Amino acid sequence: MSEKRKYKFNWENTIGADMAAARPALGPSTRVEVYRLFQFTLRDILEDRYGTVVADEIFRDAGTMAGRAFFYKFCGEAKDVPTLVKVISEKFREFGIGILRVEKQDLDKLSFTVTVDEDLDCSGMPDTEDVVCVYDEGFIQGILEAFSGRTFDVREVDCWATGARTCRFGAQGH
Repeated sequence: MSEKRKYKFNWENTIGADMAAARPALGPSTRVEVYRLFQFTLRDILEDRYGTVVADEIFRDAGTMAGRAFFYKFCGEAKDVPTLVKVISEKFREFGIGILRVEKQDLDKLSFTVTVDEDLDCSGMPDTEDVVCVYDEGFIQGILEAFSGRTFDVREVDCWATGARTCRFGAQGH
């Protein structure tokens, strides 16, 4: 017997279709500190209970699900790569996710290098030896997969948290 899920993701039922009605005084925005408080306390619990590898997998999978939903909600009109890049860049800035640029692309090999400046997940964090934007890996992966219908592997190669002061992601399609 399977347990009934309380929070199966669906944009209208979990995020809300009408933010103006949901938050008439505060609106749809919140501060970066609140987002990171949620993200990094959740990550700390997941790592403590399941280990870093599993926590990374969960965050990447959640990011992939979110990236797909984000694409369908906000970027679905993009029918070619230049339009996709333009729309994603605009939406990342509009929603305060970061400043996205495509550094390199090879459409024949389905290969991209993407940077995100002022990244919501990590800009301003102290230097560590680890890239921390695993959720972003999945988010970018989900957008690319929803757009192309192909599978992608996206990994962060540079991070503010490693001293790079920008987040750089390599994306490879299959």
